[in-house]
Amino acid sequence: MVKAIQQKLSESKTARWSVLALVSFTMMCAYFISDIMSPLKTLLEKEIADGGLGWTSMDFGVFNFSYGWFTVFLFMLIIGGIILDKWGTKFTGVLATGLMLVGVAIKYFVIEYTVSNPDFAAQTLPWLGNIHSSLLYISLGYATFCLGSEIAGITVTRIIARWFAGRELALALGLQVATARLGTAAAFVLCPKLPEWFDFQISAPVMVGLAIMCIGMITFLVFCVMDARLDKEESESNVEQEEPFRVRDIVSIIKVPAFWYIAILCLVFYSAVFPFLKNATDFMFNKYPIEFDYASWIPAMLPFGTILLTPLFGRIYDKVGRGATLMLIGSVLLFFVHVVFATPQITSVAVAVAMMIVLGIAFSLVPSAMWPAVTKIVEPKKLGSAYALIFWLQNVGLMGVPLLINWVLNEYCIVGTQVLDGATINKYDYTTPMVIFAALSFTAIIFAILLKREDKRKGYGIEEKK
Repeated sequence: MVKAIQQKLSESKTARWSVLALVSFTMMCAYFISDIMSPLKTLLEKEIADGGLGWTSMDFGVFNFSYGWFTVFLFMLIIGGIILDKWGTKFTGVLATGLMLVGVAIKYFVIEYTVSNPDFAAQTLPWLGNIHSSLLYISLGYATFCLGSEIAGITVTRIIARWFAGRELALALGLQVATARLGTAAAFVLCPKLPEWFDFQISAPVMVGLAIMCIGMITFLVFCVMDARLDKEESESNVEQEEPFRVRDIVSIIKVPAFWYIAILCLVFYSAVFPFLKNATDFMFNKYPIEFDYASWIPAMLPFGTILLTPLFGRIYDKVGRGATLMLIGSVLLFFVHVVFATPQITSVAVAVAMMIVLGIAFSLVPSAMWPAVTKIVEPKKLGSAYALIFWLQNVGLMGVPLLINWVLNEYCIVGTQVLDGATINKYDYTTPMVIFAALSFTAIIFAILLKREDKRKGYGIEEKK
């Protein structure tokens, strides 16, 4: 009888791995939608009559800058972390998936309206630097989606930390990240082709994303049913409840130097990866002798590689430890990749493919050790807020770096024009942007070293196996 009472749902392998599959699928949908526009940058620069939106590189930068309008400027991601700690994963997750659904719907309908209404497409906003009205509304939709996506990210991390506590936590987190990146891979492979398959409609990829997000929300609701059962079991078995979250707990988090080393490492590392991926297809098309139809396949190799490697490195961390060392190695590899990409004389497609594979290794090493390491520094009841603070800082980079990169491209890197499918578009030299990415990668190396030193001094156990 006692054993039956103490046997929680999370102790069932089938149940906890099913939960992982459900929430990972939701995040895969989020990653797909987040990267829908990334391989389309070159197409977006075509005029509307040619199947694009008539954007410039700066317009593309403004669109990506909107990633943090709500999460960073309005501190809504941190508020989301507090909501997570106070009201739990089910309420917060449903809120997050709802925001994602609303955001992608706004983006789709505004793009559709822009393409079919030339007068609206021509409208500008003098009080906002004469940006097009359509760009503002598309960006607002993206900002809404990103708020939901980021809150979903910390919620899913908290869910996995609960269901896999004391078990295969790093492996589970690695599998979640790997599954999510299937969405990124699908975006890079499919999105350049979707407009062609749907009568050359630039809105087609977003329409597909909207349909996929509906499915992602349903899978999260299925998880909610399972999690409610676990809540009931823990209540009936008198499992000791955590102390309630207090706002002053945030102060105790930010007083820990190791927390800041991880947070800043996260900021600069991800700022050298995700913003690069936003422009990666355009970069490959402009630097290497490759047709546009195949340019997106090279960056698509990155997520496919991480699908296998991230869980593998997570398993290694579970069994061997050395988390700070894994993060340091990943940062060094990232720096090497961007230095090679920044070298103008290296224009071999084979080298580009090899560098994307190395980048995939780097992109697997760091997250597989970073997120489990946070659980060794921050106590469980504060994890929601801790992840929210890290994600908020990360969002500063994910918002600002794309704007910087595309501003540099627009102002200093146009070296001529080229023709794509009969339309004339700008040709870019990506050397300076790649140097910026290399500098961010070097900064990641510094903070990985600081984290390794701090762990040795304070004994958090980041270098130890679970």
